[in-house]
Amino acid sequence: MDVKQTEFIKSAVKPRDFPPATLPEVAFVGRSNVGKSSLINVLANRKALVRTSSTPGRTQLINFFNVNGLLTLVDLPGYGYAKAPPEVRKQWGPMIETYLAKRENLKAVVLILDIRRIPSDGDLQMLRWLENYNIPPILVLTKCDKLSKVERARQTGLIAAAIQRDKGMMLLFSALSRDGRDQVWQEIVRLLEVQA
Repeated sequence: MDVKQTEFIKSAVKPRDFPPATLPEVAFVGRSNVGKSSLINVLANRKALVRTSSTPGRTQLINFFNVNGLLTLVDLPGYGYAKAPPEVRKQWGPMIETYLAKRENLKAVVLILDIRRIPSDGDLQMLRWLENYNIPPILVLTKCDKLSKVERARQTGLIAAAIQRDKGMMLLFSALSRDGRDQVWQEIVRLLEVQA
């Protein structure tokens, strides 16, 4: 995807506040501190479209971004961050599930997993929701630059087994080297059926 223009549309919590469902959407979700903001920034060719933070749990709203006037990237709150205030943590699950269940123009979800970690209960719950609502997942393993090729292959196999998916479904990504950017875009374009 040749990204010429990306702009922030709005933040929202409830469906009534979402922008009009006119463009196909792809949402991004993952455990807090998994590299979600960095992935979105690399895909959008912008350094700070989405604010990155060393403090997990920063995204607490659903954020919508227009790309080339063709599609919408949706940044969902990270899950599993224990130090977020309890009332905020309580809202995350229902907010995310409501979006997944009710957003009719949602075509795919990029589920982001840290290649160095075995998927958490939150990751497995997210996969169950995606299956339940018939939303195709795009499985992206981030932070690949932190491992050797041999370790990458081993971890990819362990993660695939843990989530009961084929190893070939995993897209490896590094925000540092930008490796994997084109493959992630190819999958998004394929599932959203938009012009690259």
